[in-house]
Amino acid sequence: MRMLSVISGKGGVGKTTVTANLSVALSKLGFNVTAVDLNVTTPHLGIQFGYYLPEVSLHDILKNVEKLREGIYIHPSGVKLIPGDLNVEKISGLELSNLEKILYNLNSDFVILDSAAGLGREALASITHSHEVLIVTNPDLPSVVDALRVIKIVEKTGKNILGIVLNRVGRSGNELKKETIEKYTNYKVIAQIPEDKWVVKSIEERIPLVYLKPNSKAAIEMMNLAYAILGSTYRKKISLWDRIFSWV
Repeated sequence: MRMLSVISGKGGVGKTTVTANLSVALSKLGFNVTAVDLNVTTPHLGIQFGYYLPEVSLHDILKNVEKLREGIYIHPSGVKLIPGDLNVEKISGLELSNLEKILYNLNSDFVILDSAAGLGREALASITHSHEVLIVTNPDLPSVVDALRVIKIVEKTGKNILGIVLNRVGRSGNELKKETIEKYTNYKVIAQIPEDKWVVKSIEERIPLVYLKPNSKAAIEMMNLAYAILGSTYRKKISLWDRIFSWV
């Protein structure tokens, strides 16, 4: 089982969108995948899958591990999901002490952890319990500076950093180049997710983009991210046909 934490130095860079779509992409490639919303303060992963009012959430399972099976929801894409709870009353007094017991009782090829942004206790718990870490950032200086702070913390834990995912590439004309970010962080950029109107549409529809519009530009690069994590040199290129119909 590979336990992968998806983290970012700041909120709003698209970390949860990457988590949801990477999970679906790996599932499409035949892997048993469980996605867990470890942002217990402001959980959004369930919303992206359409499970925004779960009967049993991670919050409930953290208080009673016996509820683990009840809190796993199977999305039509095949991804198994443990969503968080939007009820703010469930946050009060919540402890993460049962987290290790929960995660290591998941029978999956991949467990993808959607971490909280920044360096709070939830983010640190996600890093601590993962085997590998994926850094998500936007190609602008403030986002990359915050990502570098997270990288330094991860390095101190000795966890394996798989690389950097640049999200919303092409949104601005003043973006940092891939090579500049690699030089600044000392890690390879393994995916560049382009700005794509279908990402917004998929969030509105509460359906991960890779499942909703697999031929869209961003979905294809999400699939390529999955290949990169698997160590494959194969990359899918968007064809002229895809370019035409990605706008339909």
